Amino acid sequence: MSHNEEKQDRIFARKPSVSSDVGPQVEVLSVTEPTLKRQMKDRHIAMISIGGVIGTGLFLGTATALKEGGPIGMLLAYVVVGSLCYTVMISLGEMAAFLPIPGGHLTFAERFVDPAWSFAMGWLYCYNWIVILPAEVSAASVVINYWNKSVNDAAWITLCLAVVVVINVFGAGAYGEAEFIFCSVKVITIVGLLILGIVLDLGGGPSHDRVGFRYWKNPGPFVQFDNIGGAKGQFLGWSAVMSQAAFSFIGTEVVAIAGAEVKNPRRSIPKAIRRVYVRLLLFYVGGVTIIGLLVPSNDDRLDLANGTAAASPFVIAISNAGIKVLPSIINAAILTSAWSAANSDLYSSSRALYGLALNGNAPKVFLKLTRHGLPWVSVAACGSIGLLSYMGLSSGSGRVFGWFANMTAVAGLASWFGIGVTYIRFHRGLRAQGIDRKTLPYHSSLQPFAGWYAAIGCFLAMLFSGWFVFLKGHWATDTFVTDYLPMMLFPVLYIGAKAWKRSVLVPYEAMDFKTGLQEVLDASFDEPPSKYWIGRAWSWLM
Repeated sequence: MSHNEEKQDRIFARKPSVSSDVGPQVEVLSVTEPTLKRQMKDRHIAMISIGGVIGTGLFLGTATALKEGGPIGMLLAYVVVGSLCYTVMISLGEMAAFLPIPGGHLTFAERFVDPAWSFAMGWLYCYNWIVILPAEVSAASVVINYWNKSVNDAAWITLCLAVVVVINVFGAGAYGEAEFIFCSVKVITIVGLLILGIVLDLGGGPSHDRVGFRYWKNPGPFVQFDNIGGAKGQFLGWSAVMSQAAFSFIGTEVVAIAGAEVKNPRRSIPKAIRRVYVRLLLFYVGGVTIIGLLVPSNDDRLDLANGTAAASPFVIAISNAGIKVLPSIINAAILTSAWSAANSDLYSSSRALYGLALNGNAPKVFLKLTRHGLPWVSVAACGSIGLLSYMGLSSGSGRVFGWFANMTAVAGLASWFGIGVTYIRFHRGLRAQGIDRKTLPYHSSLQPFAGWYAAIGCFLAMLFSGWFVFLKGHWATDTFVTDYLPMMLFPVLYIGAKAWKRSVLVPYEAMDFKTGLQEVLDASFDEPPSKYWIGRAWSWLM
C-alpha cells in the first residue's frame, strides 16, 4: 500500500455510497474519524467573503501605491490584480464548492496535481499567512500612533496579539462571529468613505472646494519612476505598484480554507464566490479611484516610514477637507480592520498548517484537536510567529509593514499561480472521468480560460515584482530578498519534495473526486425560503 493510500485510510474509511446529488458518475466516500467541526454559519462565510480581507492593504498600503504610481498607475494596477483575483476565485470556487474539505486547495493540489505540488504550495501558503500576521499587527501599532506616540509600540503590539489569539482559541464559531462584526464595521466604513469621497470631490465639504480631477492634471496621472521620462517611466511606475496591489487582494482564498468548517457548504460557498466581484469592484476599484481624486501623489504625508496613520490616504483626504473629528473615527475603523485581518491571518495559517499535516507534509503533532475541533497545536505555533511584529520597535513599524507586505504579496501570487495550475488539471480530470461540470454546485462559463489567465498572469506578476532593484543605482538587499525569496522557494520546495517523495503527476483517470464527499453531502441541506420580505432580502444579500 502506498504512502498516500495509507494516509487516506487513516483519515477516511472507504465506505462507498452513491448520491443522486452529484450524478451517477461520482461515487462518494464517508468520513468516519473526528476532524474540524462545521461551526461557521451562512452569514459568517458570506460576510467574510465580502469584507474578510479588507484590511490595511486598502486603508494604509494604498499610500505607497499612490506615491509610487500616481492615481491612474494605482488604479490600473488594482484593476489588473483584481482581474487575477477574480479568475483565481472562480477557479478555486468551483473546486471548493464541490469538495469543501480540510486543507482546501492544498488538498486539491495533492489529489489533482501531485503530492510534491501540494507540499510546495502548502508551505509557501502557510509562510504567506504566517508572515502577514506580524504585518497587520505592525500596521495596527502604526494606526494607534496617530493618537498617541508617547506609549511604546510594544504595548499596542501585545494588546493586538492578545485579542487575535483569544478569538482564535475559541474556535471557528468565535472566529466567524468576530469576523461578522469586524467585517460589518469595515463594509460600513468603506461604503461611507466612498460616499463621503464623492461628496468631497464635488465640493460638498466644509471648504466647498470642488476638487474634481485636479490631481490627475497636477501633479499628473502617473508618477515617473526615478524621474525617467515618457511612457517608459510611467510604465515602470505602474509596475512598481503591482506588489502593493497584490498585498491588498491576497487572502480571498480563506473561503476555501474555511470550507471544512462551514455549515451547509454546498450552498454557502457558491453564494460567497458569486459575491466576490462586489468586493473587487466596489471596495477596491472604487476605493482607489476616490483616493486618486482626493489626494495628490506628491503629498509628503503618504510616506509610511513616518510611522503614523496620517499616511492613510482616506485620513489625508478628510483632513484636507477641513473635517476635524472624522479622521479619528476613520482611524478607529482602520484599527478594527487591522485586528480583523490579523484574526483571519491566524485562522488561515493554522488551518493551512493543519492541512499540511493532514496530507503528510508536516509533523503529525499539528493534527492534534481539542474535543471542540480546534487544531490547538497549529494555532499555538502560528500565533507565536506574531512575535516578529516586535521587530518594529527597532526598525520602525511602517518600514517593517513594508517588508512584510512585499513578502506576502509575492508568496500570495505564488499560491494563486499554484491554484491556477491545480484548477487546469481538475478541469481536465473531470472531463477524463466523464463528470459533467454542470452538475457541480458552482461552475463558471469562463473556464478553463480563467484558470490559464490566473496561472500565467500570476507568474508574470511575480517575475517582475522587484525588477527595479536591478536598475543602476537602485540595488537594495532587503527589497531583493522580500520580493524574490518566496518566488525562489516554490521551485526549490517542489523539486526537493518530488525527489524526497518520488511522486509523479496524478493521472487524470486516477484523480480522487470521491473521498470526503459523502460527509459534505450529509452536511448540506435546502433551506426553506423566509415567509417575510426582510428575511428574503437578507438571504439574497448574504
